[in-house]
Amino acid sequence: MAAHLKKRVYEEFSKVVQIPHEEAPAKKLRLSKPSKSAALHIDLCKAGNSTDALQYLLQFARKPVETESVEGVIRILLEHYYKTDNSVRLKIASLLGLLSKTNGFNPDCVVDDVINTLGNEKSHQVLAQLLDTLLVIGTQLPEGAAVRRRLVEVACKLLSDTYFGVRNKCLQLLGCLGMVDAPLGKDSEGPSSSIGGVRDVPNIISNYFADQDPRVRTAALKAMLQLHERGMKIHQIIYEQACRLLSDDYEQVRSAAVQMVWVLSQLYPESIVPIPSSNEEIRLVDDAFGKISHMISDGSWMVRVQAAKTLGSMLQVSPHFLEQTLDKKLMSDLRRKRTAHERAKELFASGEFSSGRKWADDAPKERLDSNTVNLIASGACGAFVHGLEDEMFEVRIAAVEALCQLARSSPSFAEKCLDFLVDMFNDEIEEVRLQSIHVLREISTHITLREDQLDTVLAVLEDSSRDIREALHELLCYTNVSTKECIQLALLDLLKNLNKYPTDRNSVWKCLKFLGSRHPTLVLPLVPELLSTHPYFDTPEPDMDDPAYIAVLVLVFNAAKSCPTMPALFSDHTFRHYAYLRDSLSHLVPPLRLLGRKQVYSLDSVDSGCGSGSVESAKLFLQQSLNRVSTIQNLETPGAQDLLNFTIRDLQRLGELQTELAGAADFCATYLRCQLLLMKALQEKLWNMAVPLCLKQNVTATAAAQQILEETYKLEFLYSGLESRQVATVHHVRLQAKALQLVLTARSRPGMDLLISSCEKFLQEIECFQRMFLTQLPHLQDSFVDKLLELMPRLSSCKPVELVKILQTTLRQSGLLQLRLPEQIHRATATIIEPTGESDNPLRFTSGLVVALDIDATLEHVQDPQDKVKVQVLYPDGQSHVIHPKPADFRKPGPDRHRLITQVYLSHTAWTEPSQVEVRLLLAYSSSPSSPSSTGRAGWSDSIDSLPPAEAAVEGTIPFSKPVKVYIMPKPARR
Repeated sequence: MAAHLKKRVYEEFSKVVQIPHEEAPAKKLRLSKPSKSAALHIDLCKAGNSTDALQYLLQFARKPVETESVEGVIRILLEHYYKTDNSVRLKIASLLGLLSKTNGFNPDCVVDDVINTLGNEKSHQVLAQLLDTLLVIGTQLPEGAAVRRRLVEVACKLLSDTYFGVRNKCLQLLGCLGMVDAPLGKDSEGPSSSIGGVRDVPNIISNYFADQDPRVRTAALKAMLQLHERGMKIHQIIYEQACRLLSDDYEQVRSAAVQMVWVLSQLYPESIVPIPSSNEEIRLVDDAFGKISHMISDGSWMVRVQAAKTLGSMLQVSPHFLEQTLDKKLMSDLRRKRTAHERAKELFASGEFSSGRKWADDAPKERLDSNTVNLIASGACGAFVHGLEDEMFEVRIAAVEALCQLARSSPSFAEKCLDFLVDMFNDEIEEVRLQSIHVLREISTHITLREDQLDTVLAVLEDSSRDIREALHELLCYTNVSTKECIQLALLDLLKNLNKYPTDRNSVWKCLKFLGSRHPTLVLPLVPELLSTHPYFDTPEPDMDDPAYIAVLVLVFNAAKSCPTMPALFSDHTFRHYAYLRDSLSHLVPPLRLLGRKQVYSLDSVDSGCGSGSVESAKLFLQQSLNRVSTIQNLETPGAQDLLNFTIRDLQRLGELQTELAGAADFCATYLRCQLLLMKALQEKLWNMAVPLCLKQNVTATAAAQQILEETYKLEFLYSGLESRQVATVHHVRLQAKALQLVLTARSRPGMDLLISSCEKFLQEIECFQRMFLTQLPHLQDSFVDKLLELMPRLSSCKPVELVKILQTTLRQSGLLQLRLPEQIHRATATIIEPTGESDNPLRFTSGLVVALDIDATLEHVQDPQDKVKVQVLYPDGQSHVIHPKPADFRKPGPDRHRLITQVYLSHTAWTEPSQVEVRLLLAYSSSPSSPSSTGRAGWSDSIDSLPPAEAAVEGTIPFSKPVKVYIMPKPARR
């Protein structure tokens, strides 16, 4: 007993009390970066000569400088500025300008220092570089009027420098920093003139139009143009100086003078200017037009290009001056005729006898014709003719574009320049021919082609370039012709084109569609000949597989739409062919009212019924369908699934009937399909049974989650016109699919490490969603993500198994998020025109070699097709090749439309018999979520460093065209 008591005493008094150890507060260390200015100072002090100093400065220029260190670095550079030679000072001056551009740095504090260095500098090159630095500083201080005025004073003082580079920089500084609200004066005296303390900058600059150095003259013109761009109205008094500079010996001066004359002609078009050596006066814009027209004969092709481009924008010129550019011979209305009274007065003033006071005053004067006083220089006559015949194709293209701009504003001028544009169709350069076709297309509303002109135009159809031929087809769609012989000539040449280039089939059919609809009265007398009908005898029925016969029918049927008497000339088989083409080529054959034809009438009635259905009623039906679906929370699971199925079917049918709403209907159907898949995956029996008892259902749910993810990527990247609310809804469905994947992973795959990483990644997904769609969260109330954000503190600290249970419960309790449609949604679509997939003749090639397959496809509503569109070739053995077309293979014929014309090279080992390969177009996408926040959670890990990185960008492809099957036959190589 005593031993027992002793033991209890020892137990009571020998307890070990563990006092918690209080950690000493950690000392905070301040990490300071080494000063850039101190390092630069040490390097420059170590430099033994200018070569070493220059090397240190070059190395320093490659390193970034923080904003707070810029001023110190500038002080160090200015301190070493006077200790070095010219090359180092030049580099320091350059660095001062670069440092002044640093974001967040105010260069106002270094203006005085840079200006002071100018007074002591003797090197002209360094002076020019310092002025360039001042220009940079001045442009960085938009509100510093006093600083700008001071910089202008500095530039005016240095304008008398003998070095052209200094004068150039001074003029450039005046053009960029001169006060645009300064008054304009005519009485200023030289560079030092000022009005009320403000420099008359335009007058100072104009004094250097006659500088001895051509580079300074160019800089003066560009400075004046810079003042105009900044809002200063240039005075008309410099017009005469600018015209004199058009004959300068230096190419750059003439180029800048052309631009200056054009600016003045736009500012003072109605001003009256005198004609030299005469008493006549004309409008300034007409005089400028004549002088710039003369520059198309300049010796420099760059000046000729600029002159031609400038002429195209002078739309206020008089018609007779405009028409003179198309005739090399001076027209009579641009000659000033003197009256008989003026000629008699001149004869009387000359005197009959000589006084002997002047040498040879009695010599016979040159007999002046009454037509020698011209209102336009003879060199300017036929300016566009000279431009279209120029040896440089750049000049010819510029002349063609200028003709287009002038012809669009003047129908009479468009008719006169038609022959010249048609002649350009025979140019040796493809780019010139293509541009001429495009220009004629733009002015086609003002012109009507004669038979001889049409003959020249149609000759281009034999061109080997596909772009040229298709551009000409587009031109013929909108061109008016004068006679039925022109229609017949166009049809024959288009059929020859179809025979020679079968790949032009769709383009030729479209051309004949518009040609027939624009000229119904000219097609009418040709119908018996075109359809080979006879008033007494039956003619054989043509073959409907012949593309040429289909082309003729397209022409006739489109003409018959506006000509009700034409169907009386059709034979019986023509009516049957119309019914066939109306179904197969409905975009080329219009609906016709054919009395007494029940079959065709029924087709037309169906078509008219579809057309009469308004888009508004279809929109109403679409909105009602979405509202009906929003009530599925009140239905049992089988009834809700049936409602979703029926709604998806209705929306798909609506998209087929109403092309305007096809994008919106498909978008809604795809979204509801995702909800249907999610509903099936969350069925009651799947989650109330153990995993070994429902393996098949578990696999089905996993496949449904993966399919939902794929559909959400289609919703996000295949449709354009989505607003942020729709994108948030799509990401919400994607987050539900990822939550479902996480729950299924926890149920089917044992292993805590995988589950921990999956949970952490999912929590990062929630944070990413919250940051991306913070403004849309009020529209997501009572949704899946809204409930998760409410439970976010608990989710961050709970165990993975508990998180999975919360996700499972929240998924099953969350309802359907109602979809709100924007104004317009378009689906990206692609239609492969070639190959058609109809040929049974295989492409034969030797195994190991390649065969080229021509691809021609039309793309609709695709953003950046050069980066996103790819071609996939799927072989019968499962191999798949993805080809990225070149950017040059894409054309843009219209808004939201692109054309892909490329070649795909196929190759394979030898086969025993022909087989089919599938060709389709893919749309590539890349979904990169925002980077997660830097605040980590240590709930399941010991440190922040163990958190997994953010999810990488998800890249993939979406098929958005129907596959086309092509027969190929690789045959073994011959030994």
